Amino acid sequence: MKQKFDVTGMTCSACSAHVEKSVRKLEGVASVNVNLLQNSMVVEYDEGCLQIPDIIHAVESGGYGASVQGEQKSEAAPQNVAAEEMAHMKRRLIASFCFLIPLFYISMGHMMGAPLPAFLLGDENVMIFALTQLFLTIPVMIINKKYYVVGFKSLWNRAPNMDSLIALGSAASVVYSVFAIYSMAYYLGHGDLMTAHHYGMELYFESAAMILTLITVGKYMETRSKGKTSEAISKLMDLAPKKAMVLREGREQEIPVEEVVSGDVVIVRPGQSIPVDGKIIEGFSAVDESAITGESIPVEKQTGDTVIGATVNKSGYFKMTATRVGKDTTLSQIIALVEEAGASKAPIAKLADKVSGVFVPVVITIAVLAAVIWYFAGNQPFSFALSIGIAVLVISCPCALGLATPTAIMVGTGKGAEYGILVKSAESLEIAHQVQTVVLDKTGTLTEGKPVVTDVVTAKGILRNRLLRQAAAVESLSEHPLAEAIVAYAREKEVDFVSANDLRATAGQGIEAQTEQGLVLAGNLKMMRERGISAAELEERAQALAEEGKTPLFFAENGVLLGLLALADTLKPTSKEAVDAFHSMGIDVVMLTGDNRRTAAAIGKELGIEVVAEVLPQDKEREVRRLQERGRKVAMIGDGINDAPALMRADVGIAIGAGTDVAMESADIILMKSDLMDAVTAIELSHATIRNIKENLFWAFFYNACGIPLAAGVFYPLLEWKLNPMFAAAAMSFSSAFVVGNALRLKLFRPKFAKGKQPEQTKHTEKKEEPKEEMGMKKVLKIEGMMCTHCTGRVEKALNEMDGVSAEVSLEGKSATVTLSKDISDEELVKTVADAGYEVVDIQ
Repeated sequence: MKQKFDVTGMTCSACSAHVEKSVRKLEGVASVNVNLLQNSMVVEYDEGCLQIPDIIHAVESGGYGASVQGEQKSEAAPQNVAAEEMAHMKRRLIASFCFLIPLFYISMGHMMGAPLPAFLLGDENVMIFALTQLFLTIPVMIINKKYYVVGFKSLWNRAPNMDSLIALGSAASVVYSVFAIYSMAYYLGHGDLMTAHHYGMELYFESAAMILTLITVGKYMETRSKGKTSEAISKLMDLAPKKAMVLREGREQEIPVEEVVSGDVVIVRPGQSIPVDGKIIEGFSAVDESAITGESIPVEKQTGDTVIGATVNKSGYFKMTATRVGKDTTLSQIIALVEEAGASKAPIAKLADKVSGVFVPVVITIAVLAAVIWYFAGNQPFSFALSIGIAVLVISCPCALGLATPTAIMVGTGKGAEYGILVKSAESLEIAHQVQTVVLDKTGTLTEGKPVVTDVVTAKGILRNRLLRQAAAVESLSEHPLAEAIVAYAREKEVDFVSANDLRATAGQGIEAQTEQGLVLAGNLKMMRERGISAAELEERAQALAEEGKTPLFFAENGVLLGLLALADTLKPTSKEAVDAFHSMGIDVVMLTGDNRRTAAAIGKELGIEVVAEVLPQDKEREVRRLQERGRKVAMIGDGINDAPALMRADVGIAIGAGTDVAMESADIILMKSDLMDAVTAIELSHATIRNIKENLFWAFFYNACGIPLAAGVFYPLLEWKLNPMFAAAAMSFSSAFVVGNALRLKLFRPKFAKGKQPEQTKHTEKKEEPKEEMGMKKVLKIEGMMCTHCTGRVEKALNEMDGVSAEVSLEGKSATVTLSKDISDEELVKTVADAGYEVVDIQ
């Protein structure tokens, strides 16, 4: 079983490491993931030998608090925890400064020439001077008592953390200062004013208060930054509508979205957010899905289409049946994925955790040794040695070290969500930057997943629209995917056709049907030959198209060849761009497909990639394993159920968003859009995130490597460099802020391979031969290529310059109406328009 817990009291990576260690040693625990930023813990355990109270007890025995996530929440609306924590830290900070400023003025002001009240000056007032500082320090200690409660509790449980260092450092300052007050009182009582004055200068109250306040400044800045790292999740949560209009008992009711149940009929009006996932049962609209998929263009939706909760209905009114509600909605699943990814640990984070686990005890040892050595061997007073020990304790807090990885991971996964890239775990985000080979499925990943007409080749004397008119008439009777593609293409070209009748199919050859013009045949070359129709003029062209991986279909009318249409599952617009981007990143690309070798080879040649064709699902998994055995880090990108084994086997599985649920469950990274360029962006994001983590770890280690020797007084004998505990506290605080600030730079991430010029779509090549002559006084020429009034002007001028021709050209109708006063052949009209730079596709 997997359970998420809220953990309280953690302040640094040493804390999270100790919590993880305490729970991991319990029998029955499979895995533990503690997240410092979210103050949470995910435990996977065996219910047979371990219960939730046992886990909570293990955390509490380590000096921290734990509860099952959600148990402590009331029925009221969820509150912004980050905002509450920030407000609390702000109050602590303001209150601390209210006491620190007068304390600092009293203790240090006279050194800077600032005037002090008379009752604080002179040897006779030295006790008032000391006690005033004490009473200004105590409130600061009370305001920031959390450092002492947590720090000493952790120390008692032999798990010292950052708070332990702060508590020891500031407490040592106060204890020594109180000792100095007692010494002053003693020597004053015995008339030794000089010694009493000496102890009056040995007070460190301001150091203790300054340490506590500056650490709180750092924690406040850290809290603000932590809030920013989870902005992506907050923005996603804000997308969710709060109300839904449902149809119950025959009337409309507005209810909280939490009360919508699967099967409810939901009404969505223009401008409203769609409350839950569902299927449209009445009406149509354009839906803005940019918040979920990142696609800026609204998607047309009609009856039968699915819609996603939190997307925006831009135009029409529709009714829908709720299919996924509550935690099952797409938005909720996205939020859960982003949270889970942010909470998970990347392998690189484990290094920081291990270091932090032993770092604090080592620092305490160094602080004690430094103080002892300076006191006994350095011929320095106890106050000097004490300040050395305190400075080491304070500057060494491993806060920056603990924040280095989780902040970058949270910002990185949040940035991915903005681009429609969902990363399931920090581990997959880290491994993605090591990918050396990308394995791609063909259908639906590289290609559109459905056939389209790619080439139109007409026979001699036949115009394009005549071929399309007859082809669409016959194919409209068929339910074959190729037939649907032909009908769709004819409609796209605005070719009017009527349905044929009396459809008959010939196995292995094609179909035939009756139209107004007669019997139309649609099939392969074998069909043409067996029906005695000569297709010699197009056979060579058909062979060339077949070698390109396309399927040529011949069409004939009443025994006369009309031409052929070639169909293929075409590449997506960005596939070539994505493959080129992978190559430029030094990543090999391999395509795995169950298609025939000829079709696969044609696509492989076009993209310039290695191809493995005619493979079964288990073969795909075997191919991925083969690449891994050669020492390659492999990413598999796919969208179907047959890709699931390979997605699981790969080092990083990437599922295309429009794919199946099985593929998404098997993948490590999900692309919400079916755009292969997003896979490139995911790899780039991984590189940027890991680079950021390494920078953070470098600065955290570098800071401690430089800070500890300086604080320990290593440079004092030669250069007289000594670090004041107050400056040590300031440096520690700002080191954490620096690391978090560096992580936030990831918010500026922009893909290097941004979509620029889209690859050209396969052009529809059309073979124009001598068109058949048609007689008549008035003709309508359908013309392609006219884009503006200048175009229509050129065509109109060219036609009207012909002897016996009067023409009117319409840009809207893409046509020219010509009136002939003498016999002029269609060939002459077509040639005149072609010479003007345009194409006649039909003559009526």
